[in-house]
Amino acid sequence: MSIVEYTDFLVKALVKEPDSVKVECFDSDEDTKIIEIIVPASEMKNIIGKNGKNASALRTIIQAFALANNMNKVKVNIDAY
Repeated sequence: MSIVEYTDFLVKALVKEPDSVKVECFDSDEDTKIIEIIVPASEMKNIIGKNGKNASALRTIIQAFALANNMNKVKVNIDAY
């Protein structure tokens, strides 16, 4: 399972409309990957969570997955459309 598939699985479990979620991966420089999570504005409250706890937990889990799969640095951006 790739990091994009894993992130997609995690995010879709948190939202009411899983078909509206987009997850993309970009290479920032030679050893950093940027994971972009794009959800509708109405779903941001589910992704961010109370006091940002869901977003923090997502970032931690995704970074742990990356570490377990020998990826050096991963940044997670959450955005709405």
